[in-house]
Amino acid sequence: MSVVNFYKKDQQVPLEMHKVRVVQKLFLPNVEERVAKIREAGNNTFLLQNKDVFMDMLTDSGVNAMSDNQVAASMQADDSYAGSETYNRLVSALKTVFKTEYFLPAHQGRACENILAESFVKPGDVVPMNFHFTTTKAHITRMGGRVEELVTKAGLDPDYIHPFKGNFDIERLKALIAEVGAEHIPFVRIEAGTNLIGGQPLSMENMLEVAQVCRENGIMSVLDASLLQDNLYFIKTREEAAKDMSIKEITHKIADAMDLIYFSSRKLGFSRGGGIVSNNNDLIMKMKELIPLFEGFLTYGGMEVRAMEAMAVGLLETMDEEIINQGPQFIEYLVKELDEYGVPMVKPAGGLGAHINASAFLPDMPHDQYPAGALAAALYIAGGIRGMERGSISEQRNEDGTENYAELELLRLACPRRVFTLSQIKYCADRVKWLYDNRHLIGGLKWKDEPQVLRFFSGRLEAIGDWQDKLAAKFREDFGDSL
Repeated sequence: MSVVNFYKKDQQVPLEMHKVRVVQKLFLPNVEERVAKIREAGNNTFLLQNKDVFMDMLTDSGVNAMSDNQVAASMQADDSYAGSETYNRLVSALKTVFKTEYFLPAHQGRACENILAESFVKPGDVVPMNFHFTTTKAHITRMGGRVEELVTKAGLDPDYIHPFKGNFDIERLKALIAEVGAEHIPFVRIEAGTNLIGGQPLSMENMLEVAQVCRENGIMSVLDASLLQDNLYFIKTREEAAKDMSIKEITHKIADAMDLIYFSSRKLGFSRGGGIVSNNNDLIMKMKELIPLFEGFLTYGGMEVRAMEAMAVGLLETMDEEIINQGPQFIEYLVKELDEYGVPMVKPAGGLGAHINASAFLPDMPHDQYPAGALAAALYIAGGIRGMERGSISEQRNEDGTENYAELELLRLACPRRVFTLSQIKYCADRVKWLYDNRHLIGGLKWKDEPQVLRFFSGRLEAIGDWQDKLAAKFREDFGDSL
């Protein structure tokens, strides 16, 4: 991986290895408008309109910038319903990346999770994983199963410095198998880049060890590769055993150990869609009939063919170190800026985005006032920046209706790849710094309209008291007529 040093050592910054050729105009509402807009959205950043957002750091899902080669490839799409050459090109790319023989297309990652749950999860089953993702857990519990999180203790400590905080606790995995019996574990899910605990990666060694435990116990190993590209970067740069391996060699070594891999190409490959790949035809046959039922014909699976062409190119580009390094480097820069200022961050910097530890940012706010959600609303007021709550609002209530408080209350500031300039990242850091200095003004939230399933997508909350007006008034005092 190439290294570019600056002559002025105190101004070392990430250097983009690409140029921007298409731009999109942004709009930054004034602070009074931002207060009104976040209230209209029920203090839920998912419900903000994009026209009212200056920096959209909600997610990296489906909002990464495509390369020139991806855009060009989309123009050759073959939209034949069956026997499509677009499908053949995508299968060829997947074979190159994962060395897998079989492919089932789906319209995105959560669709793959639905197929997996429908095919393999029965009532009473237990699915171990290093950490859950919201939709993954919902699909498993919908089928009567339960999730057991087995991430190492380091993964739940925002301040603990370890290169691979997303690792499985292998001993706990073995103990769980002995406790519940392998026959009640349909598969072990390995999330390469733990979304809900700061995008923290797993080591190659840990993934291979989990796969070995699965083989010894006759349990299927499943890799969620949606965030694999960042994880590959961290393996390459942080793991001694991989330093002389290419990204493709690392990917092949991991893929060879897995029974099944699924992914969202809204993240992996910078396009739209998703899929399931494997070298085990028996596993594929158990799921195959569900693709036409839920997704579409087996040559497109609910995907638009131009997106499939872009996916094929994007997957191949994922094997290029100079393409996958920009995201983690920008995230590391933002985390470093905020950490040096004293803002409590999840460290070390992971993939997907920078993660603010909302519990430490707002230490006096009780769980039932949703500190991560309150901080997300406050940051929009402070800078027109849309982050995502990754805390208790993102959890689902217990069966008895009581709140299931998250182990970590995080505000995620996603960094879509090749979208932001460094000056915009510095603007984000500036507004977070200001907000941290004025954190005493931030109050809590309470539910106004709470859906039963995946409430963080469409639920509405309201501010407790008039703290949002006070925050806006302080902004005016400090920034004058600035936006």
